[in-house]
Amino acid sequence: MLPVQVGRRFRQEAHPATLEELLRLSPARLSKLPISELNLLCASGLSTANEPDIKQCSATLDAWAQHVRSETEHHRYRYERNPAEFENSPGYFRMLMLAVVLTEDYGVHYDLARTAGPESTRIDDGFFANPRSVFLYGLLGSERVGTCSSLPVLYVAVGRELGYPLKLVTTKGHMFVRWDGAGERFNIEVTGDRAVNRFPDDYYRHWPFELSPAEEQTEGYLKSLTPPQELAVFLSIRGMCLRDLGRLPEAADAFAIATRFAPECRGYREMCASLQAKLTSNQVQPTPAASRL
Repeated sequence: MLPVQVGRRFRQEAHPATLEELLRLSPARLSKLPISELNLLCASGLSTANEPDIKQCSATLDAWAQHVRSETEHHRYRYERNPAEFENSPGYFRMLMLAVVLTEDYGVHYDLARTAGPESTRIDDGFFANPRSVFLYGLLGSERVGTCSSLPVLYVAVGRELGYPLKLVTTKGHMFVRWDGAGERFNIEVTGDRAVNRFPDDYYRHWPFELSPAEEQTEGYLKSLTPPQELAVFLSIRGMCLRDLGRLPEAADAFAIATRFAPECRGYREMCASLQAKLTSNQVQPTPAASRL
């Protein structure tokens, strides 16, 4: 039998309307919010011309999830007729159907302008200069384009709406999806040339960058993220956008707050310290507290 789908969105309590309200929530309250809201609120205020519309994005995700559910049930007979075609994994079948609907029915795709190999990737390559390419709302608009910073979030957001036990996982310079529950555990790569690929943890120790045991330990790589850690990732993406946009005081603030939600991650602390040192050396005046983040 395929696992029973149970919606997991919580609507009883008031949802935060701003990033400031979100950052005041307890870890327990964060765990009750859709991951899409964490991501979209972290994208707020980055581009006044393209501010994410959280209500519209939520409505789009709801509609897409309903379509995925319908298509999955419609094709369910294929799994029941020949489970081996799907590696005898009901979870893998569901993820394949999710990928097919998102890519073929909605045109979701990777931003080819931001495709770069490890040899050409640099911290100043402008990867985060366009927030739409690295946050969820770029995938939910008319362009349907994203990167490894946003595509895994979309899959997790839609999948959780369907009750799938999906987690975000980070490795060095990359983020991917993990199915972890209902008797199965496997990783899903959603940014390749196929709709989805399954790779073991060890694959991400060597791709897209070589990962040392020390880095894996100090950065918390290859572990399923908790909701506070997911928020920390989104804050770090926000910080990189602010950095590329030249808003260094706000970028330093974003990494400082990311450190608060994921104190075990050395990279956030180091980036915050680097930005603060640059501000000191350039004698850049901090922005007023009310306008930060």
